[in-house]
Amino acid sequence: QVELVESGGGLVQPGGSLTLSCTPSRSIFDFNAMGWYRQAPGKEREKVASILSGGVREYGYFAKGRSTISRDNAKNTVYLQMNSLTPEDTAVYYCNAEFWGTPQQPEHDYWGQGIQVTVSS
Repeated sequence: QVELVESGGGLVQPGGSLTLSCTPSRSIFDFNAMGWYRQAPGKEREKVASILSGGVREYGYFAKGRSTISRDNAKNTVYLQMNSLTPEDTAVYYCNAEFWGTPQQPEHDYWGQGIQVTVSS
């Protein structure tokens, strides 16, 4: 069983920034990728950003240029920073950890419980 502990979020003013953190109950290097997704009311879940174990980063189209995903190996934590927030960024943000599987172990996706981010004045 893997637990992903999320923190950060809350109420942010338009134009402001947020920093989310995610700490798994196992080493971040046990996973092939870690990242953040979000889901707004009435919309599908979408990827915000991800970082592969080798360090390659990917961003959703809406996140490019104003977001940074990073990790602190010593703290075993992955961070997401987003700037220039608008009300359209209001959503529940979920931490995700992907294990792509081996011949001995099946692939698996792990999810955090989600953290609310509300962008409003």
